[in-house]
Amino acid sequence: MLLNRGLLAVVALAAACGRSESPAGPDVQTREIEYRQGETTLKGFIAYDAARTDRRPGVLVVHEWWGHNEHARNQARRLAEAGYVGFAVDMYGDGRSTTHPDTAQAFMMAATSDPATTAARLAAALDILKQDARVDSARTAAIGYCFGGAVVLGAARAGVALDAVASFHGALLTNPPVDSGAVKARILVLNGADDPMIPPEAVRSFSEQLAAAGARFEVINYPGVKHSFTNPDAASFGMDGLAYDATADRESWAAMLRMFGEVFGQGR
Repeated sequence: MLLNRGLLAVVALAAACGRSESPAGPDVQTREIEYRQGETTLKGFIAYDAARTDRRPGVLVVHEWWGHNEHARNQARRLAEAGYVGFAVDMYGDGRSTTHPDTAQAFMMAATSDPATTAARLAAALDILKQDARVDSARTAAIGYCFGGAVVLGAARAGVALDAVASFHGALLTNPPVDSGAVKARILVLNGADDPMIPPEAVRSFSEQLAAAGARFEVINYPGVKHSFTNPDAASFGMDGLAYDATADRESWAAMLRMFGEVFGQGR
C-alpha cells in the first residue's frame, strides 16, 4: 500500500512538472455610460479587459444607421478581447435604434442635419473615452459601420486628433473637400466590391481625393461582397443589397487589427 502511494506521488509530481499553465484569457467587462452633448442625453457602452492593469488605446465604435444596437456593442466587446478599450457611442440620442429603414433614415437625417452637431457628438464621446482610467488618452482610434463609417471618415478628413480610423461598408463622401495635409489619422476603408450603395466610382473619387491630400490610407475591396457585410442580422432587414459575409467580416476585422498593431505597436 505504501509502495502504491509512493508510485502515485511520483506520477503526480512528474505530471505537474511537465504541465504548463495556460495564460488567462481576457476578462471582458462592460458598462453603460450616460453622457451629454448640449441638451441631448447620449447612452454609450464601454467594454474592457479587467484582467489588465495597464493603460491601453481607446477605440470609438460608431453604429450603423440603425442606431446604437447590439451589433455596435458587440464590436466594442471584440475590441476589448483584442486588448483595447471599446466605446460604442450614441449618435442619435437616448440610445435609440430601430430595424425599420424609414425610421433609420429619419434618425440619420436628424442627426446629420447640422454637421456641427454630428462633430460635437463624436467629440463628446471621445472626451468620455479619454477620461476612462484604463485608456491611454494619447492613443485613440475610431471605427464605424455604414453611417458610422461616414462619420469616422469625416472626422479624419476634418483633422480630428485620432491615430487611426477604420470604416466598414461606410459611405465614401468627398464633400466637403479635404485640405492637403489635414488628415492626421491613418485610414483603412473596408468595402464590399458588390455594394450597390458604394459604387466603384465613389471608391475611386474618394481614393483620389485622399491621395491628393497626402493622407495615409488603404482601401480593401472584398469581391462578391455586399453592403452591411459585418452584421449577421443584415438579411433580416428586408433590404436589397444587404448581406452578411462571414469571410469578409473575419478578414476585415483582422485587417483592422493589423493596422492598429502597426499604429499602436501592440497586440494581445
